[in-house]
Parts: sequence; C-alpha cells; structure tokens
Amino acid sequence: MSRRQFLKAALVAAAGSVCAYPWLAEHRLLRVNRYRLPIPHLPEAFRGFTIAQVTDMHLGPMVSERFLGKVIKKANGLGADAIVLTGDHVHGRGTRASVERAWDLLSPLEAPDGVHAVLGNHDYGQKDCSTQLLSESGWSLHGKVLPLRRDGQTLWLVGAGDFWRDNLPLDPLLEKLPEKDCRIVLAHNPDTADSTRHGRTDLFISGHTHGGQVHIPFIGTPVLPVRNKTYSSGLKRSPRGESVFICRGIGWSILPVRFLCPPELAVLELVPAEDREASA
Repeated sequence: MSRRQFLKAALVAAAGSVCAYPWLAEHRLLRVNRYRLPIPHLPEAFRGFTIAQVTDMHLGPMVSERFLGKVIKKANGLGADAIVLTGDHVHGRGTRASVERAWDLLSPLEAPDGVHAVLGNHDYGQKDCSTQLLSESGWSLHGKVLPLRRDGQTLWLVGAGDFWRDNLPLDPLLEKLPEKDCRIVLAHNPDTADSTRHGRTDLFISGHTHGGQVHIPFIGTPVLPVRNKTYSSGLKRSPRGESVFICRGIGWSILPVRFLCPPELAVLELVPAEDREASA
C-alpha cells in the first residue's frame, strides 16, 4: 500500500468512526452531572437538599433492561435526599406488560425523602395501567401536592400533568399552597412553565427534550420537541422569570442516536437564592 493509499484509508476509517459513534456509543455513555441551583423562598432547613432526577427512560425496543438497571443502581448510589422521575418511563404506546416490567425495574429506587413521579407523553399510551402502577408504588405525584418537612419548615412538591396529553391545569394546584412557601413542580414537558398564569413556582424540574439528542457545534440542536426553543437542557428561565431545569434524560426516541449530548442523571443541590445575590 502506498503512502497516499494509506492516508486515504485512514481518512475513510476516521470518517466512518465519527459517523458510527453517535449510533454505536454515545447513547450508552451515562453521565452524572451535578448542578447547584439558587431557589427563591427555600427554607434554611433545606439548604443543600439534593434531588436526583431520572427521566425519559423510554424502556422498550431501543433502551434495554440492562442499561436501565445500570441507571437505577447508579441513581441509588448518589446519596440524594429525594429521587424524582419526570416521565416517559416506557417508549411509544407500550403494552401493559411493558409498563409492568418498567415499574418492576424501577422498584429498587429509594431515598430518605422518598421517590416522586409524574407521567410523560409516552406513558399515556397505557395511561390507565401507568396511573394504577404509579399509585400502587406510593410514588405518584400526578395532580397532587406533597409537603416535605424539616425542622418545622416546608418545601412543597407539585405534580403536573403532561403538557401534550393532559388538560390538568397547574394553577389550581399552586393556589392550594401557602403563598410564602417554596414550591417545586415536576412537569415532564418544560413548556408547562409557560402555561401557568397566576401561581408562583420557584423551580420546574422537567425532561422531554432529551437535550435534542444531537448537538451540532456552532449550530445547536436542530430538533427540539417544545414550543419554547430555549428549553433544550440545563437551567433556563421562563418568560415569567421562573427557573426551569431540563435534564437530557436516559433514553432516546425516533432513532437510537445521540451526538455531543450523552444520557444524563442529574443531581440538583438546592441553595437559597440569597446566596447567589450575596456573591454577585
């Protein structure tokens, strides 16, 4: 082989590797990312409170039980105070058997301040089954409010319905809560943050976008399944100025591909917003 032929073959091999990488590797490279989030109205007793977010598992043809088992083991080992599941536990319409299997696999999850879950748009393919099993697990936050208490102080968790598949309004849930108390909303789709009109929220925790699955340098994410295209991943602001955190999630949809956007387990550490203001 001549030097020119060798270089040509090397370039072809390199190009092939780059093209194959998103299909064969990145979508299985789980990352644990930690975020420190300043939260308005956070009680001092909850300073440093940690939440592990597991979202968009999409158990089914493209996400294996083995990979999901790895995720659950990793989530339990993070030492978070609470674990939240923000929807799309199964992929597509699913079947009753696939939903039951997903909840069997999720059942080992545990945290001192509980595991709390809402549904995503894919879970509505078997909504009755998903709702039943979610309720039986004791983790359901769907359409509910839940107080977490420490040293006489309260942090409220609120569970929203899916923005695409559920007409469950969020404002009536928020209006039930004491005005000065801290409220954190679990909402599968971050567009939910743009739908509230009256109730105040201190933090939305969402998934749904998968971070776009493909991130192109200098261009961004070509496809985001949300109305508000700023809601890709990480900490964002709603038009009302409220904090919206979007996790890239575990699985994928349409195609089993991720590029510069690996699967993510997010660990959120809550600190009072005054900390940020004092250091500014």
